[in-house]
Amino acid sequence: MNEYQHIFQEVRKASRLLIGVSTDKTEAVLLALAELAVEKIPFLLEENKKDLDRMEPSNPMFDRLQLTEARILGIAAEIKQVNRLPTPLGIKLEENTLENGLQLSKISVPLGIIGVIYEARPNVTFDVFTLALKSGNGLVLKGGSDADFSNRAILKLIHQVLAKHSMPVAAFQLLPPERAATKALLEAVGFVDVIIPRGSQGLINFVRENAKVPVIETGAGIVHTYVDESADLKKAKTIIHNSKTRRPSVCNSLDCLIIHEELLEDLSELVLPLMLDNVKIYADEKSFAHLQRHELIQKADESHFGTEFLSLKMSIKTVKNLAEALDHIATYSSKHSEAIVSENQSNIDRFLQEVDAAAVYANASTAFTDGNQFGLGAEIGISTQKLHARGPMALKELTSYKWVIRGEGQIRN
Repeated sequence: MNEYQHIFQEVRKASRLLIGVSTDKTEAVLLALAELAVEKIPFLLEENKKDLDRMEPSNPMFDRLQLTEARILGIAAEIKQVNRLPTPLGIKLEENTLENGLQLSKISVPLGIIGVIYEARPNVTFDVFTLALKSGNGLVLKGGSDADFSNRAILKLIHQVLAKHSMPVAAFQLLPPERAATKALLEAVGFVDVIIPRGSQGLINFVRENAKVPVIETGAGIVHTYVDESADLKKAKTIIHNSKTRRPSVCNSLDCLIIHEELLEDLSELVLPLMLDNVKIYADEKSFAHLQRHELIQKADESHFGTEFLSLKMSIKTVKNLAEALDHIATYSSKHSEAIVSENQSNIDRFLQEVDAAAVYANASTAFTDGNQFGLGAEIGISTQKLHARGPMALKELTSYKWVIRGEGQIRN
């Protein structure tokens, strides 16, 4: 037995003890963790700085890696928000009494052991633990080496709170940052019930192609916003700017602006706020001809479409009509978040109906694709697939169900 299998066995054994934990005790643990995170802000920032010192600030992942006092306070608030939500366990989803008197109930239960593979995002360690504990799941974390000091500092606080409340500490583990640990987790059949990758498209592709354990894909967002000929330009300008610049390193940020050709004369005005924030724009031939010559404006090639930039970069595609916009999105979308800015109700209705994505927007920023913003509390990721869960994966999405049958001696003929 290798060292990783020993960890997996410990998690599975300890996680069985979560079944009998009361809601009151779970809530006490999460409240204590939120308070400890705030109390230990200096410690968390000190450990996070060790990771930041190893990364260039120009790296698009730097913003994701960075913890600040404000972000930790926000994390603590999200923990408390999740804590206030009702438990997703033990809910009677269906019930029926058969003609033979058997009483059937369909009851929500934990998924089991969740493996989460993620890159330079230490906030994920807090988020997924909070959701896993509240939903009764054991947890095996595999963070990237870029965030290892931060992740271990966070797990130290988690284990401290669990031990203080006599909870099964071993049910929540962080693997070493080595690649061998990733391989072991992907092959942990019989120990881990589902793996959820959070990170770049490259990470997600690697997990999907190499996992022997079932995978729920999350994270990668190739996001479009289509501005049609009827759009309110003031509204469009603020939506585009917010979608791109609020946090360019996250998966719901804008990658491609699709614009109706009748609005090309207004394009310079639409992108002016972006340029003031140093967004580099890769414009197709038609849009390039209508933009001022500037070092931030470059001609696009095929590689600039279908790219998740995760930085202050985006592309522009010009279309003749809604049908062309829909075709472009269908070709390049990762099925994460897509938006239309329009005052034409017919176009809005068609866009919302036909676009195949986890979240579709009309006249709003795609920055809202987030479990907390949706009122779900923290999220374990944004699922871009269709089996089991789609969109922000929060408490309910971390449960399955089982059938409970009660009888009085019935046998089958």
